[in-house]
Amino acid sequence: MHEDIMPVQELYRLCKISQEVINENGYGIGTIIARPFIGTTCENFTRTYNRKDFEFEGFGKTMLDVFQENGKTVLAIGKIEDLFSGRGINRAIHTSGNTDGIEKTIYEIKNSTEDLIFVNLVDFDMLYGHRNNIEGYARALEEFDGKLPEIINSLKEEDILILTADHGNDPSTPSTDHSREYIPILIYGKKLKTNVDLGIRKTYSDISATVLDIMNMPKLQNGESFKNYIM
Repeated sequence: MHEDIMPVQELYRLCKISQEVINENGYGIGTIIARPFIGTTCENFTRTYNRKDFEFEGFGKTMLDVFQENGKTVLAIGKIEDLFSGRGINRAIHTSGNTDGIEKTIYEIKNSTEDLIFVNLVDFDMLYGHRNNIEGYARALEEFDGKLPEIINSLKEEDILILTADHGNDPSTPSTDHSREYIPILIYGKKLKTNVDLGIRKTYSDISATVLDIMNMPKLQNGESFKNYIM
């Protein structure tokens, strides 16, 4: 909805009603997404950072639930809080784009006391992948690459950094939908083994299985830990 036509809070209210109907009736729809935009013509309509996801609340136990059940704390940066309906999250920080998200992540690595910092950088998906903006996507990657040394240098001796994605979003495909290429898994830690090839994993849930294994917490139904390969 255009923000000048419908106030953002009203859009959220209607999406919340839709979410409640879905939860009550079991329609199998995972997410209701509020996508506010601005602009005067369709040629310059632009999505704002007021997007909000309303998730189906009947999903099974996640890594974040296990953290909470075992007395561990989670800081969510970006839209993580929305994606998990706030479950298993002790503190949430919302962001306005990649630059803001990166800077807040660096600050929190240096200063936060949570056991896990879970970050989503929205621009790769929202501004460039879904808009088929190859040049913008490339610039966003260059910006992140430029900040990666600062992120790494902020890590403490025991910290582990995992870079990954929740899906493909190739900006060069004919469609603006999510694309099907494999996601990356890049891992760094001062005490980790080097030059380890994890190969092609069977499932994305191997990442959460590994995190739980590293933290010595109970495993979930899905996923196979690769802790022994990297530690």
